[in-house]
This record gives sequence, C-alpha cells and structure tokens, in this order.
Amino acid sequence: MNAELVTELEAPLQQTTTSTRARIVSALGPIAALGGVIWAVVQPYRVTLLHPMGQGFWWLFVEPPLLVVAVGLFFYFVITPGLLRDLAEDHATAE
Repeated sequence: MNAELVTELEAPLQQTTTSTRARIVSALGPIAALGGVIWAVVQPYRVTLLHPMGQGFWWLFVEPPLLVVAVGLFFYFVITPGLLRDLAEDHATAE
C-alpha cells in the first residue's frame, strides 16, 4: 500500500478531532442565545414587542432578552471563529 495514500486518508481524521476547550467555546454563543429565548418565554412581559402600547422605537428595540440573543449570535458568528483558530494554532504548536 502506498504510504502517501495512507497519510492522505488519515489527515481528515486528525483534523476533525476537537479539544474540549474548542467545544466549550463553540457552544457559548448558542447557549447564550438559547438563554435569551428561554428568558423571553419565561418572562414574556419583558418583550414589549408583543404588546407595544404606545412605546417608542428605542423601548421596543432595546429589550433585554432580545439583546441576550443578539449577543449570543454575535459571539458565535464573529468572535468564535477567531478563538477556534487560535485554539487550533495553540494545539498544533503544543504537539
């Protein structure tokens, strides 16, 4: 069997293994967003979009549960990729 072929077959398996740190970091954003959704369901009176009663734009736009969801999504899509790259580089230099 060709050694180059075996190396190519094993390479994807090595790249798919992730550390516990990487899994935790990648789960932080979705957990925060889920927490915001749960907060909005448990305390629906905090989301005045459901019953605006003459509230202005900023009162409707700046809702704590919605901000928590937005921050969770921002963390997941903007911050997490860089952190995962740094963790992968750190893991590669440690080996």
